[in-house]
Amino acid sequence: MAKEEKKKDDKKAGGAAPKGGGAPKGGGTPKAQKGGGERKSMISKTPHAGRDLPVPPPRLRDHYQATVKPKLMKQFGFSNTHEAPSIEKIVLNVGLGEAIKQPKMLDAVVDELAIITGQRPVRKKAKKSIANYGLRQGQEIGAAVTLRGARMWEFLDRFISASVPRIRDFRGLSTRSFDGRGNYSVGVKEQMIFPEINFDMVEQIHGMDITIVTTAGRDDHALALLRELGMPFRSEEGKGQGAKGKGA
Repeated sequence: MAKEEKKKDDKKAGGAAPKGGGAPKGGGTPKAQKGGGERKSMISKTPHAGRDLPVPPPRLRDHYQATVKPKLMKQFGFSNTHEAPSIEKIVLNVGLGEAIKQPKMLDAVVDELAIITGQRPVRKKAKKSIANYGLRQGQEIGAAVTLRGARMWEFLDRFISASVPRIRDFRGLSTRSFDGRGNYSVGVKEQMIFPEINFDMVEQIHGMDITIVTTAGRDDHALALLRELGMPFRSEEGKGQGAKGKGA
């Protein structure tokens, strides 16, 4: 009886082997999954190639300290270095009225601002309800970013050297956009002028307002500062000729 039971056990074990023949396939699947998981983790944990390298200082800030600041002090007769005008902050603001009916459109705007500035934007909410526009208090209708320090100088450098020349039919920035206290504002009709934006990923074209806040208390000081930094303003001669042409 013991031998017969042993033979039955052997047959069961032998019969289990063919069924378990699928084990290599099943065994191969976990290995592949394991290998795939390891590959993903390696990609996500791969450090940046330049993480150990020192961060270079902003090029435009060095240009301001070495060239622009002494020139402004000599031009306006400042005796103290702290009297020379400088840039305090840059604010980018996007108002999206269509976000009232399509809130998901604001997510794309926030992502684009983050790519352009390298800083996470703040979502702006409505301060009061307006029935005619279907607007409710507290509803998100825009996004804004405030840049200071190195990111501010880096953004201004990219904006002057790479983004402004990409404006369609560009003839120079207006000198009449100062607020009387040394702050300058410029409107951008398309976010496509920024080279960081991928054309294929854009869902909708929108504009933005860019405000450059300076420490100068006068518009002429702020104009001289921005002009020395490389901001391409329209020439006064061109404005005068345009005015004459319109009058004629």
